[in-house]
Amino acid sequence: MSIVDFAGIEVDNITLEGAVSKVKEFVASGKPHLIVTPNPEIIVASQKYPELKEIINSADLRVPDGISMVVVSRMLKNPLKERVSGIDLMLQICKETNFKIYLLGGEPGVAVEAAGKLTKKCPGLNVVGNTDGYFIDDQKVIKGIRDTKPDILFVGLGAGRQERWIKKHLQGLNVPVCMVIGGSLDVISGRKKRAPKWTRKLYIEWLYRLVSEPKRWKRQLALPKFLYLTLFKKVV
Repeated sequence: MSIVDFAGIEVDNITLEGAVSKVKEFVASGKPHLIVTPNPEIIVASQKYPELKEIINSADLRVPDGISMVVVSRMLKNPLKERVSGIDLMLQICKETNFKIYLLGGEPGVAVEAAGKLTKKCPGLNVVGNTDGYFIDDQKVIKGIRDTKPDILFVGLGAGRQERWIKKHLQGLNVPVCMVIGGSLDVISGRKKRAPKWTRKLYIEWLYRLVSEPKRWKRQLALPKFLYLTLFKKVV
């Protein structure tokens, strides 16, 4: 795979289909792998947190989760093949495989609801366990994951925390694939709505999110910072 650099964050130039194939390879190997989903917000945050940048760059697969990344890559003359969002990759994995999965994250009840929705949509999928994101005892969670022996662990603990948590425990989890998924469990469970397809096609998904969740306005400031960092090669 070729790589596209966004302000020091290396992203794999891969399609959704290619990413699913890589996941299948990772599971078949039996060895632990980390999959991350860098987007403009995470790329901006990584400028202040070198540890986060190192975790992302050292991951086994780094999919481009942001349409603005596709646009910027074209302007940089190193075009990404397509956007591969974390939720799209997660759902495609669940549809195409009969892997055993474990869901970690969200408010109490969210992972349970998401598990129910996934098993209905994806016949043959085996959700072997789930835990909400409000845990205190890491070792208790790790034991629960190890006991169920999933092929894939989907972790939605929020940007930054989820990457650090997986990196810290990757070798001890005994799971072939650990993938960060942000707030995907909220959407899959039905507690939050995903932006309509037409907003994504028009590159205004950010606007839909801002209108539907006004409290996100501070997070949306990451987009102009991302453009500044990537197009002008400056560090803010």
